[in-house]
Amino acid sequence: MSKPKVLFIGTGGTISALSSIGPFDIMDYASKGRFMQADEILAHWPQVHEKAEVVPIRFRNVASTAIGPVEWLELLELAHKSYAEHPDAAGIVVGHGTATLEETAYFLSLTHKLPVPIVVVGAQRPSSGLSTDAGMNLANAIRVAADPGARGLGALVLLNDEVNAAREVTKTSTSRMQTFRSPDFGCLGHADGDTIAWYRKPLRKLAPETEFDLKGLTDLPRVDVMYSYAGSDGAAAAAYAAAGAKGIVIAGFAPGFMSPGEADALAAVAAKGVVVVCASRAGSGRVFGTERKRELGFLDADNLTVQKARILLSLALTRTSDKAEIARMFAEY
Repeated sequence: MSKPKVLFIGTGGTISALSSIGPFDIMDYASKGRFMQADEILAHWPQVHEKAEVVPIRFRNVASTAIGPVEWLELLELAHKSYAEHPDAAGIVVGHGTATLEETAYFLSLTHKLPVPIVVVGAQRPSSGLSTDAGMNLANAIRVAADPGARGLGALVLLNDEVNAAREVTKTSTSRMQTFRSPDFGCLGHADGDTIAWYRKPLRKLAPETEFDLKGLTDLPRVDVMYSYAGSDGAAAAAYAAAGAKGIVIAGFAPGFMSPGEADALAAVAAKGVVVVCASRAGSGRVFGTERKRELGFLDADNLTVQKARILLSLALTRTSDKAEIARMFAEY
C-alpha cells in the first residue's frame, strides 16, 4: 500500500532549532544555535517518513515574532504553487514558531483555495532539547494532513497530540507543553497512536469556501490593536489613525466594554472612516452588541480573540468598508 504524499513548508521557529549549548538548553537556543530549513528538519527527524512521503519545501527561516501580512501573503502563494506542482498531495504542513502560529493559521484558514488541509505545527522545545516535542508534533501534523477527516476544516493547528481549529485555538502558556488550547469549545480531535480521532467540526465559514481573494496583493490594509486598562484616555486611537490605520480592534474589558476616554477617542476616529471592532481582553467568550456601541458605529468581534479579529477585519477591508457588510463577515466567519 502506497503512502500518502504530504508537503512540508518550513518557516523556522523552535521546531527547527538546534542549540549549540546542549540538550538542556530550552531558552537560549535562538541566539546560541541555528535553525534548520525544511529539508534539514526532515533529515533530523527521518522517522516521519514512515507516516507519509514527505516533500520538503523551503520558505525562509523567519522568527515568528517577525512574521506578518507580507509573509502571510508569500506563504499563501507558496502553498498554492507547491500544490500545483504536487496535485497528488493529500495535505500541507507548515512548520512555524509558536509566538504567532495561531495568527498565521487563522489567516490561512480564511484565504487558501486548496482542496486539501493545511496543518500548522510548532514546538515548545527545540529539536535539540531533551524530551523535545518537535519530532512527535511534526509526525502527528503529517498524519493529520494526510487524514481524510481533516478535509473541509480550514487550517488546523497540531501540538501536544491535539488538533485544534485555527479560528478557535490560542497560545495560553509561555512555556508549558499543553499551551495551545481552544478555550470556548475545546479541540476537534486527538492524534492518538492508532488513529486520528475526530469529535467535532467547526461551523463557521472556512477555506477554501471563503470570499477573500488576495491574488496580486503584497500587503493588507493596516489594522491596529488597542488594549483597555483602567483610566485609559484612548490616545492610541488618534496615533493609529495618523499612522494610516483603516481599522482598530480594541481589546476591551470583558464582555467588550471600554473606558470613557477610549470610547470618545475611538468615536472620533470612527467618524473619520476608521472601522472600530470591539473584542475582549479576557481571551474567551462572546462580545455582544449594545445600543451605545451601535450609536457610535462600533462593530463586535463575536468570540474571536483580539489578534484574530484584527486579521478578519484586515481581510474584510480588502473587499469593502461598508460596516454592515463587515458585521456580516464577523457573524459568518
